[in-house]
Amino acid sequence: MTVAATFGPRPALWLGLLGAAALGLAILAGVVIGETPLPLPTVAATFANRMWDAGLAVDPIEAGIVWNYRLPRTLVAAACGAGLALSGVVLQSLVRNALADPYLLGVSAGASTGAVAVAILGVGGGLVGLSAGAFGGALLAFALVALLARAAGGGSATLVLAGIAGSQLFNALTSFFIARSASAEQARGIMFWLLGNLSGVRWPDVTLALPAALAGLLLCLWHIRAMDAFSFGTQSAKALGVPVRRVQAVLIGITTLMTAVMVSLVGSIGFVGLVVPHAVRLVVGPRHGALVPWAALAGAIFLIAADVVSRMLIAGQVVPIGVVTALVGAPGFALILIRNRRRP
Repeated sequence: MTVAATFGPRPALWLGLLGAAALGLAILAGVVIGETPLPLPTVAATFANRMWDAGLAVDPIEAGIVWNYRLPRTLVAAACGAGLALSGVVLQSLVRNALADPYLLGVSAGASTGAVAVAILGVGGGLVGLSAGAFGGALLAFALVALLARAAGGGSATLVLAGIAGSQLFNALTSFFIARSASAEQARGIMFWLLGNLSGVRWPDVTLALPAALAGLLLCLWHIRAMDAFSFGTQSAKALGVPVRRVQAVLIGITTLMTAVMVSLVGSIGFVGLVVPHAVRLVVGPRHGALVPWAALAGAIFLIAADVVSRMLIAGQVVPIGVVTALVGAPGFALILIRNRRRP
């Protein structure tokens, strides 16, 4: 039984407030918990000083950790989690396959290749940034996967298999670029980044990640009815009056953009776009009016929690966040496979 079936539509406001409160608590936990735990009064005083010039006495080192390191890191984690979860919702709707997500369909791998090509090979001659390179790589990867799936006969299962092949191809290209052109120090840094790394994000990254996630959320909310129609197939969507090609182009474009921005900032993080939408769908049901906002919220909270765990898993060392999401996502992926296998 879904949340909507249990509570009805009237408590939607209260559920929204509860979700916002949960996100606020997650952000607070992301700021407080870390290699060096910080007391709540220090965090509150730092916020008051920065936002309202309260003039409260705070240790400058601790204030710097709160404002310049942990808060932007936590906000970027929230934006990345929301963006990747929304990307999974869109792709699962378009291809009608619960296993579709940017990681499995090769979009993340293509974005990584594009970003590495700009950073290591100098593609664009300094005129193209990492996000633009990642966007181009992600678009190329998705186009290649779609063409391969179509040549193999089409179908959602074929698309996933083509995505796996595309991921391997672009991962191999990324490794080749690193081995050919990167120094030992560059190779070490890039390989750590490719596993998912939030350690280097700062406020300029927040101004890139948050607008991308917000734009993705708004566009998904605008196309809720179209995504519901796509769940019954392209022909059904056409019969319901959906401009199929235009909507597909918009949704694929925003999915690629969100994935590219997030990958360019924090590297390739797997399983968020796969497991989070599926888990949320079990709670709120398949209708995208509830699925889209709750998947974005759950993705944001999930990645903040994963980031907190990555700081605490090994004392004195930060584990790549992609390792943490894989430790959770791989069993979740197995459960999805088993559940789909048992369906009649």
